[in-house]
Amino acid sequence: MVALDTGSDLFWVPCDCIECAPLAGYRETLDRDLGIYKPAESTTSRHLPCSHELCSSGSGCSSPKQPCPYSTDYLQENTTSSGLLIEDVLHLNSRESHAPVKASVIIGCGRKQSGSYLDGIAPDGLLGLGMADISVPSFLARAGLVRNSFSMCFKEYSGRIFFGDQGVSTQQSTPFVPLYGKFQTYAVNVDKSCVGHKCFEGTNFEAIVDSGTSFTALPLNVYKAVTVEFDKQVNASRITQEDDSFEYCYSASPLEMPDVPTVTLNLSANKSFQVVNPTIVRKNGEVCLFCLRKKNASYVVFIAEHCL
Repeated sequence: MVALDTGSDLFWVPCDCIECAPLAGYRETLDRDLGIYKPAESTTSRHLPCSHELCSSGSGCSSPKQPCPYSTDYLQENTTSSGLLIEDVLHLNSRESHAPVKASVIIGCGRKQSGSYLDGIAPDGLLGLGMADISVPSFLARAGLVRNSFSMCFKEYSGRIFFGDQGVSTQQSTPFVPLYGKFQTYAVNVDKSCVGHKCFEGTNFEAIVDSGTSFTALPLNVYKAVTVEFDKQVNASRITQEDDSFEYCYSASPLEMPDVPTVTLNLSANKSFQVVNPTIVRKNGEVCLFCLRKKNASYVVFIAEHCL
């Protein structure tokens, strides 16, 4: 049971743990036990040597034959995973045959986690879906098992991922763009932002598509334009928050919710993404345009269910 993360590349699981999240207590919610991967009990596993081309930490090794270490930092503060890289076989279900597909991949033997991982946000590991050569989609494509693509659809309590999916001819799409001169992550151009029928020129920016992050972060000038216009259009009285966690909150009740203006991101090639629900209703009945305030910068948070 691994988290799916388009914002990182490595597939890692708890393994030979020094410090990992406790796996006890998940049987009632998942109806299964979560297990620790043990390379010593796998007949197909082998340590990746420091001399391997995919060992990015090779310069810190004392010997070319030494097992390759890894250490990955994530966006959430003090959230990391570290350990050793292992080569082993991944078994995947196939839509075309009943026999599982076997693929040789590199796995992070996550001996030590920190931050949110110890709180259980990915208790059994994380599957990085990024563009780097070490990601599982890249391994599958290089082995000729699937085309170099995948699709992912998710909402609360359900979802699916298909490796090699090419989509349908009628679906909308927007192209990825290079960052710093090369394609290294899933980045798209946002040409402008709109609230209701009001669109803002000069609010274009590049955004990373990250399934491992719950909110959409906007540059400060875009944030200001969107929130000021949202405040003008919403038909509710604004209130001040004592804890300063939300900048734009409005008085409401379950029986009389305000008309919330639409928030739309216009992407390249005249495609657009309308946020399904740009507000969050707090337990006390207040409706908030969800934002996170940090170090004099504010970011709008959009709560949405959608397909990538």
